[in-house]
Amino acid sequence: MNAPAELKRQHLIDPEICIRCNTCEETCPKDAVTHDGRNYVVKAELCNFCNDCISPCPTGAIDNWRRVAEPFSLEQQFSWDVLPPDTSPEVEAESALPEDVQRITDIATQGQGGTAAPPWSAAHPYLNLYTLAHPAIATVAGNYRLTAPETSNEIHHIVLDFGATAFPVLEGQSLGIVPPGVDAAGRPHHIRLYSIASPRDGERPGYNNLALTVKRVVSDRDGKPVRGLASNYLCDLDKGDKVSVVGPYGASFLMPNHPGSNIIMICTGTGSAPMRAMTERRRRRMGLKEGGELWLFFGARTPVELPYCGPLLKLPKELIEVNLAFSRQPDAPKHYVQDMIRVRGDDVARLLRDDNSYIYICGLKAMEAGVDAAFADVCRSHGMDWSKLLPQLRATNRYHVETY
Repeated sequence: MNAPAELKRQHLIDPEICIRCNTCEETCPKDAVTHDGRNYVVKAELCNFCNDCISPCPTGAIDNWRRVAEPFSLEQQFSWDVLPPDTSPEVEAESALPEDVQRITDIATQGQGGTAAPPWSAAHPYLNLYTLAHPAIATVAGNYRLTAPETSNEIHHIVLDFGATAFPVLEGQSLGIVPPGVDAAGRPHHIRLYSIASPRDGERPGYNNLALTVKRVVSDRDGKPVRGLASNYLCDLDKGDKVSVVGPYGASFLMPNHPGSNIIMICTGTGSAPMRAMTERRRRRMGLKEGGELWLFFGARTPVELPYCGPLLKLPKELIEVNLAFSRQPDAPKHYVQDMIRVRGDDVARLLRDDNSYIYICGLKAMEAGVDAAFADVCRSHGMDWSKLLPQLRATNRYHVETY
């Protein structure tokens, strides 16, 4: 009788929740991640389990593993619509746990594979409740343009009502939208990820709904005409339309909940969505006096292109310090979020010295370098070393970045 083959560990990507953002392939130092027109996959012979790709993945699709006698080939991985079942002995034993215990176990072990951990006081998130095979169906309760009609920057506030379907979310989480129809290969379109712009109790408290902040994509970053499939689908939705939703996603970019925690929010454009969720959570609980300081650095080309500009300026000063930066104002110098960080350097330095301060950055990836340089300048002028402080912030789960 032959002895059973020794099981080997294999790193895989879940095609059902992967949004094909290319982050894993860009970050892999061994070139172990590749893709075709359908799936992103991992070359078993090159992967050394360094976990560099785990933390940047926005959905957690990259954080999947199997114990196998023989690694799955690239051809097999390219053909998948869902991951094959995991039949290793340890998984079978874990599957015997009650569902609530399994969820707590999953949350407790996030980070062991390299996933960034949330703030210590963040509420526990629910993850991947709905998939491409079994999406939640939401109804459009409203679709409102946020930016002025005369601007080319068309951003919408879209409210989705889940009716009797449970879709629990936390501030900082995202969901996936499934555009209707099929791609050129006759398969359902890839999901597109959108940050949730509402707090955990909904866009309207007591109602099972939430909002998205969506920019209509009509050109790429080089200005060439291109029609964004999901963004145009969402921006064209009418009240009463049905939408397939997957998720929720995100176990890291979550707001702290302990009393006295300060939040520094830095964003551009639709990167304001999770910041709006956190701000609205704090606004609704102002009477409890549980939060610390709330600071927002928000950039756009002009005021009429800045989503939520009007409501932001009406928020009370005791709730939030709003710092707006505009880069295309007529007859005015260009200002970016990093410039406003330097302008408010004294307060930024004071907050950086406070162990209860948490930093959140969301928007275009190009903003990261400028923000990093601004923090370095503020630290330098206030007797601190950003190169030493940043690793400390990350080690204590106080520095969170979601850029695209």
